[in-house]
Amino acid sequence: MRPGRCGTTDMGLTEFYQNKRVMITGHTGFKGSWLCVMLHQLGARVSGFSLGLPTEVSMFEKLNLTDLVEHDFRGDVTQREQFLEAVEAVKPEIVLHLAAQPIVLQSYRAPLETLHTNVMGTACVLDCIRSISGVRACLVVTTDKCYKNREWIWGYRENEELGGDDPYSCSKACAELVANCYTKSYFAQGPCQIATARAGNVIGGGDWAEHRLIPDIVRSASAGRPVVLRHPESIRPWQHVLEPLYGYLLLCQQLCETGAPFAGAWNFGPAPSQCASVGKIAGKLCSELDCEITCREAPPEHEAARLGLDSTKAGERLGWRPTLSLDQALSLTAAWYRCDADGGNLREKTEEQLAYFWGRVRAEGAV
Repeated sequence: MRPGRCGTTDMGLTEFYQNKRVMITGHTGFKGSWLCVMLHQLGARVSGFSLGLPTEVSMFEKLNLTDLVEHDFRGDVTQREQFLEAVEAVKPEIVLHLAAQPIVLQSYRAPLETLHTNVMGTACVLDCIRSISGVRACLVVTTDKCYKNREWIWGYRENEELGGDDPYSCSKACAELVANCYTKSYFAQGPCQIATARAGNVIGGGDWAEHRLIPDIVRSASAGRPVVLRHPESIRPWQHVLEPLYGYLLLCQQLCETGAPFAGAWNFGPAPSQCASVGKIAGKLCSELDCEITCREAPPEHEAARLGLDSTKAGERLGWRPTLSLDQALSLTAAWYRCDADGGNLREKTEEQLAYFWGRVRAEGAV
């Protein structure tokens, strides 16, 4: 894959990211893998820092993405000296911090690990960045679950109260506070600008995490057994993984080019009409992958019944907005996993889906 093949010069991203040194923490994960491909296509010099492969089956390994990164560091993001050594070697201009323990149910089983990784990991990343020169932007990726959930029918805005009733949500709200603390204490005068990004439930090919709806459906379809739903009535802001990643790239560009006005918190969620129940999403994808559904009594661990984001700020100030409908997102997701099941070329399928996405962005005039 050659840099610049995505044809996005009209959006300004190719010109901006060409030869930029970009470091991704959590680059071997679901979002991180897609981000590696996107940035490589934009001509960036990509490096990554991860504890290892997050799942037994991984997109990073299946697509052999090691050939897309200049430096492939393996280490613990909570260990300051390990990460500092990596950033000193890379000398990144942009850091995207995605490394995390991302599963709500896992956070109930390992609350200390979740809090340590998500809170102290964020603190270590920001502390290392303040210790070196040359970093112009750092984006800390959190979640829509960082808000104090009131089961509202409307989406949360960036100035809403933070909260977290489960260890995962709490850890991400704390990560937001850590980012704000470091911004005000160390980065307020630049030259590095800090922002946080809160996205909805992302779907797409390449996710094999435990206790996530789409990977659970894929595993069930492959094994020929029904998928078991825990909370079929829960409402979530579903979006294809490329939607928020595109927002992250736009935001990092503005942090570098414009600076402080773009620091702080940003939502990247789907339109309200794209929010849907777990049961509806499962039904659509199961029909694509020929899988049956069964439900069982909800587990005792609390999960929010309704979540939504208001992304007006990103639309008005970044020119970002969702470009894929829910049906398109599900169709792309199913096609990616079918390609995997059929033994197809997943690198080509990933490039093909990226090309389709960029085409939709240009057609929608999203920038």
